[in-house]
Amino acid sequence: MTLSGADDEPVRAALEAGEPLAGRGGFAGAIDGTLVRDVLGRYPLFYERDEPSRWSHDRTDLDTPRRLPAGHVHDGDECREWITLPEFEPTGGVDSVRAAVDEAVGRVDDTDLAIAFSGGLDSAILAARLDAPLYTVGFPGSHDIEAARSAAALLDADLRVMELEPADLEDALPAVVDTTGRTNAMDIEIALPIFVLARRVRGDGFDRLALGQGADELFGGYKKVAQASGDPRVSADTVRGARREMVETLPNQLERDVLALRAAGVEPVVPLLDNVVVEAALSLPGELLVNHRGERKWALRLAARRWLPDQVVFREKKAVQYGSLVARELDRLARQHGFKRRRDDHIRLYIESECL
Repeated sequence: MTLSGADDEPVRAALEAGEPLAGRGGFAGAIDGTLVRDVLGRYPLFYERDEPSRWSHDRTDLDTPRRLPAGHVHDGDECREWITLPEFEPTGGVDSVRAAVDEAVGRVDDTDLAIAFSGGLDSAILAARLDAPLYTVGFPGSHDIEAARSAAALLDADLRVMELEPADLEDALPAVVDTTGRTNAMDIEIALPIFVLARRVRGDGFDRLALGQGADELFGGYKKVAQASGDPRVSADTVRGARREMVETLPNQLERDVLALRAAGVEPVVPLLDNVVVEAALSLPGELLVNHRGERKWALRLAARRWLPDQVVFREKKAVQYGSLVARELDRLARQHGFKRRRDDHIRLYIESECL
């Protein structure tokens, strides 16, 4: 087992030069006897707590797994940070974003590929540019299913809808907890629909799934970024500073999602986390992340007008756990099993009772 995500030589050169965005995307693994993980943590990597020479991309392969943090190396004796996310001057614009997305998505091989599609901007960019079927998941009547149907009709695209039942969540829950090692409500609410959809995609014969991950973090998609100066959920008081805080959450999120997808049998494809897109996004001024009217992901929306109708470009989207209604149904399952909302963390307690 060696390096995943990149060839040895570019990564070796990046390590020597302290280059944080070398090559196209993420990497993790062993090079010259040293464990290494890229600055955004696009590939998970774990090592045995008392025997760092034993490592894996899958935490379940190890007895006492410890994650290698993004931007860190482990030489067998110590774990240390080798690079941090750089600061870019705010000189970028819509044209540079459009060119970067065009390049990144254009490099994707759509053979044996499906697309996770919610009807929102990020997945619609992939749907418009790649020749692959679209898959959406949610409970009947959910926002994501309705939005996906509407957007797919506008794009004249092949959409395959997976309508969930509570039993689907109960069936998938142990596998998601086991592979991610997590039991908190939010992580499980996000990982469950991803896992269930990926398992359906794999059952239909596809072994790769394209997702729009990273766009919200990179392009200012969160309300707390737009309201940075007065939102207690972020430390920064500027849009660019709050956006950086969101980007720094990506390693934790991507680990969860990649582990869930691989456990379901598919390999994730994430063009909007290609280094050319990352650099273009990090170079945007604050007013192209959130415009003067408070509209988020502004530069990405303007760039996407080349490929998408305005009804899709300017559509607001709910987070997957809410848009799919998985959060609602997991809460309902917890209460049905006797874990009432008056108890702190009642969903986590339910999950742990079922899986640990």
